Amino acid sequence: MKSKIERVKWITEHLKKINMSDREIMDAKDGIAERKSYGFRDPVVKHVVDKFVSRSDVGYEKYGSTLDDERRFKIKDLYGYLTDIQEELMDAVLYIQTAREELEGNYTYPEFVKKHYEKKD
Repeated sequence: MKSKIERVKWITEHLKKINMSDREIMDAKDGIAERKSYGFRDPVVKHVVDKFVSRSDVGYEKYGSTLDDERRFKIKDLYGYLTDIQEELMDAVLYIQTAREELEGNYTYPEFVKKHYEKKD
């Protein structure tokens, strides 16, 4: 008899062969029968929602749990969430500064390559 891991791998490969999306496969594994569908007036809102769903999928694949699981099963406490928020906001400030410098032309790709990768005589 196949182990549980082998059965899951076999089922996943079988579902991919019948053209199920990764989200549909995850839903099938997690016992989610159907999802609510939304109509969007604004394509920008739809794009943001699509990105949230995609990010959720990546997080679930990486960690094997949802934020709701973390909360309900006390995997992370309030202090942990505040630390995550602080770290993400610090990263965001760095991304903003980098983007501004890119727009201002302060540090171009050729300068970066020259500074870090070209041999010095």
